[in-house]
Amino acid sequence: MSLIDPATPPRRILLIKPSALGDIVHALPVLNLLKRRWPDAEISWLIGSSFAGLLDGHPQLHEVIRFDRHRFAQAWWNPRAMVQMLRFIIGLRRRQFDLVIDLQGLLRSGLTAKLARSPIRMGFSNAREMAWMFYTHRVPAAADQHALDRNLQVAEALGCGRSPVEFVLPVDEADREFVHEMLPADQPYAVLLPGTNWLTKRWPVEYFAALVGPLKQRYNFTSVVAGGSDAAELAPRINGALDLTSRTNLKQLVALLAGAELVIANDSGPMHIAAALGRPLVTMFGPTNPMRTGPWGHDDSVVNVDIQCSPCYSRKCSHISCMKWLGPEAVLRIAHEQIEKNRAFRRTGFQPVLA
Repeated sequence: MSLIDPATPPRRILLIKPSALGDIVHALPVLNLLKRRWPDAEISWLIGSSFAGLLDGHPQLHEVIRFDRHRFAQAWWNPRAMVQMLRFIIGLRRRQFDLVIDLQGLLRSGLTAKLARSPIRMGFSNAREMAWMFYTHRVPAAADQHALDRNLQVAEALGCGRSPVEFVLPVDEADREFVHEMLPADQPYAVLLPGTNWLTKRWPVEYFAALVGPLKQRYNFTSVVAGGSDAAELAPRINGALDLTSRTNLKQLVALLAGAELVIANDSGPMHIAAALGRPLVTMFGPTNPMRTGPWGHDDSVVNVDIQCSPCYSRKCSHISCMKWLGPEAVLRIAHEQIEKNRAFRRTGFQPVLA
């Protein structure tokens, strides 16, 4: 049963999901379902400033509200930051949101939902840091669920259903032109994503380097290394690849991934973009559980090793055997399967539906 009275649909909705990149991607299907259910509603998204570029110009959003958590953290001792925070809160209240959905589930996001003064504030019943205290409605969610499935439960509780699961990622023509300037239009390429925010989630960079030759010899793929600063420090060690690390904004990265014949990635935000785009994908998992944070709808793209201590969710490890024991041969084998599956889709004229 829906929590929203059909006779009084919400006019203004606030989605709170400020970070991180992969989690933002996992929230996109909720936006799509909200807009399908209430096409006339004005939906705003509160997002971290560093990720806002991904959503700028989104056709389903009325407004992208930037949130600088580092700046606001200074409000307790910096008078100027305090004034900025108060103005931000007043701005939220003036928008008069009918419905606030907190998909972040942390103290800061829950408090923001409360301060927005919406009559309906929804979040997870097991939200961390006691954020659930700030909600008027709490949605049960199992901790071992995939992040996207947890989000879909919120959409379902609102009467929006759980399908279709679609990811709308806006890309400008200028972003596509950027890719064409970097790579000839007729040159097939594979994107390598060696970066990640945990050192323990990094597949050895020398293994990435070992893929460049076979990908060129077997498929005539140019290898492109992409990502942010975490990948930029590794790119020089991947000989024979085109280095585009730290040279793309988020929309250009989306355009780059959208045109890839293959994406090989660690557990990272860009990996989830590739999965959302339906690209042939291979992703290596070790300390994290692909059942919770893997590429949704792409279970056959995951490569890992059966080791007793995995998943451990540890950011520090003395051996990282779960990643080191996963050799390039295993990744190339799954890559071949993904490439052939994609070619079969093209031959039949069938395109996979993310649902």
